[in-house]
Amino acid sequence: MSADTPGWSADGPTGAEFTDVRAIQAELRARGIEPLESVDESGTGPASVMIEDPDGNPILIDQHVPRPDAPT
Repeated sequence: MSADTPGWSADGPTGAEFTDVRAIQAELRARGIEPLESVDESGTGPASVMIEDPDGNPILIDQHVPRPDAPT
């Protein structure tokens, strides 16, 4: 899977398993990294979170599919 698009494989189809962007955001915050743009952790749909690297470059983690445990 691509590291910056949770839920998608390198070929484009939805991956069977992936870490939801909300869980990634929670882990970043637990490590002291506050996102520039955050995602609503109670949501279930596609979402994104943006952080900044030490040089000031933005890093976007963009998820185009619903949370793995979201009701369908």
